[in-house]
Amino acid sequence: MFFSLRSRLMAVFSILLILPFAALAYILSEEATQTIKASIESSTAQTIEQFASHVVTLLTQVEDTGNQVVSSRITQEWLNVHLNPDNTIQERVLAKMRLREYFSSYGVNNASGISISAFAEDAGGLWTQDRTYLKSEWFEAFMTVGQRWTTAHKDIDQSDEFMKARSVNSFLFPLVQLQSLRNVGFIKVNYPTTLLRNAIEKIRVGRTGKVMLLTREGKSVLDQNIAEEQNILQRGLAQIDDRFQEASSGVFPVKDTEGTNLLFFRKLPAQNWIIAGTVPEGELYEKITQIRQTMLVVTVILLLLAMVAAFWLSAGITKPLSSMGRAMKYVQRGEFNQALHVMPKVREGHSEVGYVTGVFEQMTHRLRYLIETEFETNLRRKNAEYKALLLQINPHFYNNTLEIISGLAAMKREDLVMDATEALGKMMRYSLNLNSDLVRVAEEMAYIRDYLFILHLRHEERLHVVIEEDPAAKDYMIAKFIIQPLVENAVKYSLEKEGVAQVSLRTQVDGDRLLICVKDNGIGMSPELVQDLQAELEAGDSVAILSSEGQSIGLRNVLSRCRLNYGERFHLDLHSQLGEGTELMMYLPLLRS
Repeated sequence: MFFSLRSRLMAVFSILLILPFAALAYILSEEATQTIKASIESSTAQTIEQFASHVVTLLTQVEDTGNQVVSSRITQEWLNVHLNPDNTIQERVLAKMRLREYFSSYGVNNASGISISAFAEDAGGLWTQDRTYLKSEWFEAFMTVGQRWTTAHKDIDQSDEFMKARSVNSFLFPLVQLQSLRNVGFIKVNYPTTLLRNAIEKIRVGRTGKVMLLTREGKSVLDQNIAEEQNILQRGLAQIDDRFQEASSGVFPVKDTEGTNLLFFRKLPAQNWIIAGTVPEGELYEKITQIRQTMLVVTVILLLLAMVAAFWLSAGITKPLSSMGRAMKYVQRGEFNQALHVMPKVREGHSEVGYVTGVFEQMTHRLRYLIETEFETNLRRKNAEYKALLLQINPHFYNNTLEIISGLAAMKREDLVMDATEALGKMMRYSLNLNSDLVRVAEEMAYIRDYLFILHLRHEERLHVVIEEDPAAKDYMIAKFIIQPLVENAVKYSLEKEGVAQVSLRTQVDGDRLLICVKDNGIGMSPELVQDLQAELEAGDSVAILSSEGQSIGLRNVLSRCRLNYGERFHLDLHSQLGEGTELMMYLPLLRS
């Protein structure tokens, strides 16, 4: 009944407060977004349209200039003299001088910095008579596809050095003798690239947006740097050709690997150019984002106030069970003291809640007692098993060692007797020292070398052991006696085969782990045994020793102690094939103490 009351209270407050606030915020946000978005796109499109009008005005002036120059009396007189072979050199020079003066005066009187040059097919440029223009890109485009409007370039056929050095765009107009309608070359009307580039670079779209004047192939008309926008522009031009063939202007999104960009365009059909502006969508709509964030903050504040009011009104009923819910979470994680600490103190009069809370508190006390009792029992059992594992040493090894020492003494090899006795003594002192469960890698490796020294005395040439010790690993701590059983197994099962027993031992710091690798050429393990060992290790508890019935006791010893010491941080890679040998790689955490 309590929960149903709480549900009804929260439902009423949600309907009366939360839902209206959320709906109002969503509606206002969407309306504001659409309005501001339309305003921003319209403003940007108007700016581009204004620039387009400026371009059209300038280019119309340039085109009118070409028409006037071709039809002027001075130009036609120069063409008549130039085409008449009977005229003298003086007459030709005089006609060219008049034409140059006419072109110069036109350029001086023109505020736009327009300059004019004429190119005859048999005489080169008017000012320099240079014919290198025949190999220029703009001339090839004019001759092949009739492209009259050029992109930015430098033209050396100018009246002075300043004009030669500046970047210009040009309009090419056929040079026709009006009497015979004979085409003898072309007029080239140049206008400074900066006339348009300065204007277009003043246009700002967002913070990093850029407006460019392009050919239909995506090349910059005004020599702007468009390398960063090249990918977006190529995709945008492809969509304009595909989706906006009939439209003269518009805006649409273009997606690339870095996000979505908006592309504004305005076509200039007469020149076959396109004014294109690109800007990241998020940047252009930054104001919209800010408004949405403001509305979101206001909405969240209102929702929080509504929720506070709802909880305040229902706190007298819900607070005790909320506290008990937190206590249940602590119990779920096994933190019983914290659970009892946050257990609700129920006021008198809440009999149902008090009963539930009291029962839960009793259950928590009982559960903690049972778990702690079981944990202590299990801990003592594991500690006893661990100490027994540490003391588990093959008695046959000591018996064989004593026999080796006896044989060496009979052979009067006092030096080897002393060495073997010293090595055995070191091993005994090391194995009987149970003050610490962890030892340095260098100490464990010293113990292994004493152990292998005695094995070499026994097996001589039949045993070959290679040790690769990483100097970086020697000061890290590992569980005691986890290498010797592995080496013992490797030697034992390698000697069961004919030939020389090949055993390798390697320690290495591998990233944030310590690798201990033992490899042999012995008889190997069956796949079933390998699977059993892996399954026992992955079961989450120490590997069974007493129930192993003599199968791989040494290996199970090591795996059990590693599991007890390192828990989930211990990892084992075991590769073995019958008749070919075994490779065992243990990954341990790096411990300094």
